Amino acid sequence: MLKIIFWILVIIIFYTYFGYAGFLLLLNGLKRLFYRPNDIQMKVVDYPEVTILIAAYNEKDTIEAKVENTRNINYPKNKLHVVWITDGSDDGTPEMLANFEEIKVLHTTERKGKTTALNRAMQSIHTPFTIFSDANTMLDPDAIKKLIEPFGNKKVGCVAGEKRIVNNLFEAAAGAGEGAYWQYESILKKLESNFQSVLAAAGELYAIRTDLYKPVDPDIIIDDFVISLNIARQGYQIKYQPEAYAMENSSANIREELKRKIRIASGAIQVLFRYPSLLNIFRHGFLSFEFISHKVLRWLIVPLAIPLIAGFTILICIQSHWQNPVYAVIFYIQVLFYFLVLLGIIFEGKATRMKILYLPFYLIIFNFAQYAGIFRFFRGKHNVVWEKARRAT
Repeated sequence: MLKIIFWILVIIIFYTYFGYAGFLLLLNGLKRLFYRPNDIQMKVVDYPEVTILIAAYNEKDTIEAKVENTRNINYPKNKLHVVWITDGSDDGTPEMLANFEEIKVLHTTERKGKTTALNRAMQSIHTPFTIFSDANTMLDPDAIKKLIEPFGNKKVGCVAGEKRIVNNLFEAAAGAGEGAYWQYESILKKLESNFQSVLAAAGELYAIRTDLYKPVDPDIIIDDFVISLNIARQGYQIKYQPEAYAMENSSANIREELKRKIRIASGAIQVLFRYPSLLNIFRHGFLSFEFISHKVLRWLIVPLAIPLIAGFTILICIQSHWQNPVYAVIFYIQVLFYFLVLLGIIFEGKATRMKILYLPFYLIIFNFAQYAGIFRFFRGKHNVVWEKARRAT
């Protein structure tokens, strides 16, 4: 029985990180055999009016760069509107934004959290498309055009852009791990989008049909996930557009990255309890399959499976008096893996070209954050107000 459980856990981990992507590759291959691509793109003359909505809390240091970035967007100027919402900012952000006439600023002194702020802001947006972006992310000049083009297909309700981590060649653990994570996420989203639809979008850059926006419960932690997910639940597709990208510096260090990951993990458990029907594959079909494969296994099962596999390996080796070569090899592979984790801990603040050395460390940190997030959620300590993680400079 011990060996059966062991191999079930191994298969779950393998499927979560590799098998799911492989299965999507297979599905896409089968789709190409039987269906011709029919991606209708908007023509240049058809570009509609859009609003870029930027939620900011105490972002005084990034305002000038972000305003200049939006000015340089390659999109018809008479069709591009910019709205900032700065609820609770007390560092001079609203006053500084008031110096830019082309910007509409929505501000209240009370800080109720980003979700409440977004719900309030969406009431004043009347363009057919709304683009969400963070204050500390810089957009490629053609990002908005690329983001809007997939909406030429009436079935598309949301388009997710790509997040790119910008750092020097020499990076420490936070930058190396976060960069690798988003590259991996990009691969999965491309595969999901090519087959049918992405599960949800990331808040750094995504666009929606404005009339599909559903007010989000004010206590929701990961607003971007829920806003885009609500559109998928209405039967619309979420497409991934890697040519529309936003650039952001990595977290300043692993502690700042851990703070961010714990918050996301807490929000992930909240989503599970708030939308249990997403687990019903008979009701939501491919959306449920994505949710379970891409998120639930990674959020709940893998963090538990990793330490259990380590413990089970030792028990099985002891029972076999270390005579079973298969489990002995697995044991030494894990020893090497945790040795690399230890090196990651020791050299966490050091920069290196050999970024792969930090991946085991980042993977363990990521799964530890899942535990911490679950614990925070059930203790009721999760907070809906902005919790900024410091970024590298």
